[in-house]
This record gives sequence, C-alpha cells and structure tokens, in this order.
Amino acid sequence: MPERPHAVLAMAAENVPYVFPPDLLALLRAHLDLDPALVVQDLTEPRARVALARAEVLVTGWGCPRLDAAALDGAPKLRAVLHAAGSVKGFTTAEVWRRGILVSSAADANALPVAEYALAMILLTGKDVFALREELRARRGFPYGFLPGLGNHGRRVGVVGASRVGRRLIELLRPHDLAVTLADPTLDAGEAGRLGVPLLPLDDLLRTSDIVTLHAPETPATRHLIGARELALMPTGAVLLNTARGSLVDQDALVAEVRTGRLRAVLDVTDPEPPPAGSPLFDLPGAFVTPHLAGSQGNEVARLGRVVVEEAARWAAGAALRHAVDPETLERMA
Repeated sequence: MPERPHAVLAMAAENVPYVFPPDLLALLRAHLDLDPALVVQDLTEPRARVALARAEVLVTGWGCPRLDAAALDGAPKLRAVLHAAGSVKGFTTAEVWRRGILVSSAADANALPVAEYALAMILLTGKDVFALREELRARRGFPYGFLPGLGNHGRRVGVVGASRVGRRLIELLRPHDLAVTLADPTLDAGEAGRLGVPLLPLDDLLRTSDIVTLHAPETPATRHLIGARELALMPTGAVLLNTARGSLVDQDALVAEVRTGRLRAVLDVTDPEPPPAGSPLFDLPGAFVTPHLAGSQGNEVARLGRVVVEEAARWAAGAALRHAVDPETLERMA
C-alpha cells in the first residue's frame, strides 16, 4: 500500500465531530496520514509547528488560521489545502497561489442548503405566510375565502447573481410555476440561455420582480448593490430576500422601505451581523430575520466533510481535484 500523504487538521476543534463524524473521519484517515487529536488554529504552537513541517495537505474548515507567508514558511512541503466549508477568501492569501499550492473547496455542497432555504422562503412569501401567521395569532381566527394577491402561480422571481447558489436555486425553481429572471453583469445572454432563464439588467429585474433574491459575491463593487434607488424600483408589495452577504444591501434604506409597509424583507444575513439589539429589523412586521442559518447546519455539515474525503482520495491517488478553486475567478466568488 502506498504511503499516505501527511496531513494536518486546521479548523475550530469543536467543529471536527460535525464535519467529520466517526465514519467519515475513518475514511479520511484511510487516505491521509493525520492525527485526529491534533487540530490546529495557532500555527505557531509547538506541536503544530512540528506537524506542519512535514504536512503535504491541510484539511481546513471554519476557524482555519490565515495562511500568509510566515505560516507557509513553516509548512515547506505543503501542496494542497482541502477546505471543508465554502469560501476560502477569509484565510487564503496571494502567497498560497504564488507557491503553487492547490486549494479545493466544498462550496458546491454548501450551496445546496442555501438554495433550498431560498426556495422555501420564495414559496412561503408567495403565500404571505409570515404576515398571515402573525394576524392569526393576534385574531385567534382567520377569514375564510380567497385572499387576493396570494399564491405562487406565475409569481415573478428575480435572481441576482449566477453564483453557485444562484445557479442551484434556478434549478430548484424550475419545477415550480414561476417566472424566473436573472441579473449578472458577468454573464451574456447565451450563458443565461443555457441556464434556462432570461438575462435582464439589474434595474429591469428589480422593476419586474415580485421577489428579488440576492446571490452575488461580496466585493467592493457589490457593496450596497441594493440601495435606496434600487429599492425604489421594486414594485409595491415586493419582497427582498438576502442569503448572500449583508453588505450587498444598504440596511438603513431597506429599513426605511419596510417601515412604510411598501416592501417586505427576508434576511438571513445583515450588516452588521448580528444586528444591534435596538435594530428595527427585530420588530418590523415586514421583516423576517434568521440567524445566518441558510448554509450548512446540523446534519448538513457532514456533506462538506464527505466532499473533502472524496478530494483526499483523489489527491492520494494522484488524480485531479474535482473542486479546485481557480484563483483567477476568486474575486467574483462568494
């Protein structure tokens, strides 16, 4: 049997049992020579330095330390980073790419629960579930008969951003009787056509959507992508759904619109995060806020670990990584 590559776990120790439950940890160790009792967050700690000096692979996750030049100098044999989470922006540096270290991410797997959350919220807001639930609690009864304006038949959904999540959501929306459009300045009509949706300029999408769902990356160019001007374009009664990053939305402008009752919002991310205790978002009837849970949670987290186990098997066998991160497109990724 060929010698297994030396590897080190670099993430928050409390997350390891969730990402790699016993069966997955055993599979990971079948491909990589790693000590599950050594989980690194401080790369300068003596035990970590000894392990890193011989490590060929880092298995990373939430809580991974920053891989700058000083850290990489202590890992001269490092050739691959297998990330059991989504974005790698928070801990990789230009030095990683300069040294030719391959980076793989489980972002595709993490996109699925976010897209599922978005799908659920789109369908629920189409029925105005959140407002009607509060009305039911207050009245202890409800009106019978048809409620005008409710329903998902032909409801217009605008997807902002053809990211992994945005593309997965478009797939999940396909079986439903919805009119879906897309805005993304990095795509052309041909690419949008392959996704099966019309491509619109952002302003046109905002004007023509009952529900706008955000899936663009966080970059300097997308900060406050949705501000007072953009919110004013949305039809009265429309819903803004954000599962991407809080910075994409001018939160003060959104609060002003929701406070009037003209727009509603479903927010899994805010800016800042969490909102301050006195934020109007906690009390506004038209705002439904959840605690950044759209991404992998609970039993979904092990899905990320399985991706890394599969990547470790490929690496150990000398095969190409399936989920390698392209540094040329990293800036456009979430």
